[in-house]
Amino acid sequence: MLYFLREMQLAALAPMGAAAGALGQALRQPWHPLAYLPHGAALAEGLAFFENFATRPVKPVFGLDQVTVKGKRVPVTEEVVVETAFCRVVRFRRPDVKAGDPRVLVLAPLSGHHATLLRDTVAALLPAHEVMITDWIDARHIPVSAGVFGLDDYIAFLLDLVRRFGPDLHVMAVCQPSVPALAALALLAEADDPAQPKSLILMGGPIDTRINPTKPNRAALRHDRADIERRFIQTVPFGHEGAGRRVFPGFLQLSGFVAMNLDRHLGAQIELFKHLVRGDGDGAARHRQFYQDYLAVMDLPAEYYLETIETVFRNHDLPMGRMVWRGRPVRPQAIRKTALLTVEGEKDDISAPGQTRAAHDLCARLSPGRRAHHLQPRVGHFGLFNGRRWREEILPVVAQFIRTHQG
Repeated sequence: MLYFLREMQLAALAPMGAAAGALGQALRQPWHPLAYLPHGAALAEGLAFFENFATRPVKPVFGLDQVTVKGKRVPVTEEVVVETAFCRVVRFRRPDVKAGDPRVLVLAPLSGHHATLLRDTVAALLPAHEVMITDWIDARHIPVSAGVFGLDDYIAFLLDLVRRFGPDLHVMAVCQPSVPALAALALLAEADDPAQPKSLILMGGPIDTRINPTKPNRAALRHDRADIERRFIQTVPFGHEGAGRRVFPGFLQLSGFVAMNLDRHLGAQIELFKHLVRGDGDGAARHRQFYQDYLAVMDLPAEYYLETIETVFRNHDLPMGRMVWRGRPVRPQAIRKTALLTVEGEKDDISAPGQTRAAHDLCARLSPGRRAHHLQPRVGHFGLFNGRRWREEILPVVAQFIRTHQG
């Protein structure tokens, strides 16, 4: 019912949203007289914000058509190298890629936002790495005939990707995929699979949410599975390819995150207006791009969402040594060949400091030379993979770790 009401709201607000968008675009043009008023730019941004609220989010594009390598602009093309009903893997091709450039598979979260939220992550890696990323499909576009997709299916998909791309791979899991990524590599190590990656980089991931629990962690504990299913799981209405599929709607997840961090998001909008008042077009553009990505949400398969909440946030199966995959125990202590880097943000209020570092305790047999941890001062969750500190302070740590374990 809630999904249906949301569809009705979008239909009712669509004309006003379209009008606001058109007027906002006009106010940004040099020929429009109102653009030169003291508050013309601020009005344009306000109209753009209303347009985002009143219209159905459109999946953003990566838009990474070129990158600077050693002072030269190099063209970049996107290529879909793997495609399933639930995910496609996009490779960003550079014509100047050298044989020694490390291959990095970035695992984007399947948590409501599109993979384009990691645009800055990919852009920063591209000059010195061959980069691929998991680009998850909005569940409302996936027909029921494609079947269900749960946590075990996610891990199976990761196993297939790692085996497909070979042992010279480096895997970077951003936030939510940290647990299935660690589980998949543990299974490969247990079998002494030759496809074990060179390294695993876990960034702000919920490996053990019993450590410094955050608001989202505590929220998951307040409701059992039946209650969560009753409150949050909806059925995609007719009019979409996935009609009849049970999902956790993206708009519900977005409203939850915004409500938990309302002061921060209001502050971000105020900062956007400050950029405009100062005439800082670049700063305003970065804010605008981030929020376009942040507000463009997608639906998640219900099975995956419910099993993740149960396994990761309620039962803590991985750190408790109880996690199984299709009847096989998941033992991170089996990992010996894949180097491990964990990255945390000092001000992360989604995956707090200590939650990702816990992976080192689980991978107890890794030698000291194959492990490292980085705590980034003054950075929250999204700053781990987006923005100036990611590019200038975190990326060098990640890149050096990858290079160290490339041989």
